[in-house]
Amino acid sequence: MSLAKYLDTKDSGVDWLGEIPSHWTVKELKYVCTNQPSNVDKKTVEGEEVVSLCNYTDVYYNDVITPDLPLMRASATDDQIEKFTLRAGDVIITKDSESADDIAVSTYVPQDMPGVVCGYHLAMIRPNDGVFGLFIKRLFDSVYIQSKVATLANGLTRFGLSHAAVGGLELPMPPDEDEQKAISSFLDVETSKIDSLVSEQRRLIELLKEKRQAVISHAVTKGLNPNAPMKPSGIQWLGDVPQHWNASMISRVSTKITNGYVGPTRDILVEDGVPYIQATHIKRGRVNFDGAYFVKDEWSNKHSKSILELGDVLIVQTGAGTGDIGLVSENEVGFNCHALIIVQCIQETMIGQFLAATLQSQYGTQTLESIQTGGMHPHLNCGNVKFVYVPVPPLDEQQAIVDYVNERSQRFDALQAEAERAIELLQERRTALISAAVTGKIDVREFALQETA
Repeated sequence: MSLAKYLDTKDSGVDWLGEIPSHWTVKELKYVCTNQPSNVDKKTVEGEEVVSLCNYTDVYYNDVITPDLPLMRASATDDQIEKFTLRAGDVIITKDSESADDIAVSTYVPQDMPGVVCGYHLAMIRPNDGVFGLFIKRLFDSVYIQSKVATLANGLTRFGLSHAAVGGLELPMPPDEDEQKAISSFLDVETSKIDSLVSEQRRLIELLKEKRQAVISHAVTKGLNPNAPMKPSGIQWLGDVPQHWNASMISRVSTKITNGYVGPTRDILVEDGVPYIQATHIKRGRVNFDGAYFVKDEWSNKHSKSILELGDVLIVQTGAGTGDIGLVSENEVGFNCHALIIVQCIQETMIGQFLAATLQSQYGTQTLESIQTGGMHPHLNCGNVKFVYVPVPPLDEQQAIVDYVNERSQRFDALQAEAERAIELLQERRTALISAAVTGKIDVREFALQETA
């Protein structure tokens, strides 16, 4: 797609913005929109009217706010309802967050939404007459505004954007609302195409994950010989296994089942020392240490039961990733860990890699899910994990299965990495296109007219 540039340009006089079309102006947001930080909290107060609340996560995860979104209920005063009820053309942004990168994430309100109000931690930006709200939203999506916001956000543990900082944002503005709409229409069409491609890549990633698990599941529960005689395992979800295999509880194929240190970490972490593995480092059967956490040698030696050895199988014990599996490689020997279940196999009976693969299979995943406790806060106990049954092939067959699974997994991982890189490039393209259009670096008016003709 080849797009023209504006023929007549001028210096905007604004850092990072550069030249803009000659007929455009630069105006602070407060002169083209009203900007109101919301004070409507997610609570119910007796005597106040109950409304639907557009809150932080609704804005963060949605480009548009529509009536079909499942919004939470809260109460608001008459004054709050009058000020913060959503209207067509409104733009809502996040005004504070635990991460500076999550400031000024925006969403657009395409239609009036009576009974829905803007919630706390958000600011409502309402365009003045002659200003098209979707164009303002696209400005907030641009690298230009995101870069400006990054320099304005303040805070230590929580970052915020003041009312004055939002109002003082310098916006490149086409004076004609029709041109603002033309740019917005162009971006609607082109970003929809990119979003569709991103969705396709995400679907591919999910299919690759499913295929990867299916390959692992078949190999660790049925073996590699399709002609091997089978027998019932007598174990739920495991089904038939090769006749010459055994099945045993994890406690009978391991020399150690324990867990890493469970407790507050604020007083034990240091800038350098023994690497300290946490649940966030466990992904796809591997340990991916990022160099973020360390403990002193003395502390690690005092908690020697959780010092990692080659081939240890790690199971995430609590939180969102409960049941995720990692395998200790040569790179992680001697590390310590936090709130992870550690299983050390009897080398004469089971290879750590085989146990890790088994626990990543459909059978392993279902079994670990079935013994979780805690409901909203899932948790695994060592005392329950040790009673989980696993198939036990002969050692040489375990190694052959591990080699096969590793080879196939590498193929799937490479394909998934390609898809993830494609998504990254598409998202970069999306942002660059938005930024170029709303800052006047490309002239899309003729293209937009062709699309609507």
